[in-house]
Amino acid sequence: MKRRKAREHALQILFQLDLRKEKPSAAVLRPFWAEYKPDEEVKAFAEEIIKGTYKHLPKINDLIHQCAKNWSLDRMSVVDRNVLRMAIYEILYRIDIPTSVSINEAIEIAKKYGTEDSGAFVNGILDRIARMTGKLEENRIED
Repeated sequence: MKRRKAREHALQILFQLDLRKEKPSAAVLRPFWAEYKPDEEVKAFAEEIIKGTYKHLPKINDLIHQCAKNWSLDRMSVVDRNVLRMAIYEILYRIDIPTSVSINEAIEIAKKYGTEDSGAFVNGILDRIARMTGKLEENRIED
């Protein structure tokens, strides 16, 4: 549950940064952490997601653009766009997290914070990205 809470905090901060057109900085993160007061493990994982997502944002946005047929980033809801971004960061750069876990977490968070259609939308795009990048097959368990 700590990682879920960290992902939810990461989404809240990414949402805020996206609307304000800002990058992660101590000036942005400090007030958020002062208000929510998470434990250090939650805070550290959330910041890894936030900073990693921003570090790789051009590549992540390009993958979304390739896989989201008829959907520009600007047309997506801010929640959906940022759930996708952080999940793609995990899929591509966090080899310690199984792709299926990243996708499932993203779907659940999208359902909680997005619209009625967010879960299916996020699932469809993340499934395409995982297949396109070969990350879905890596996490298969052979019998």
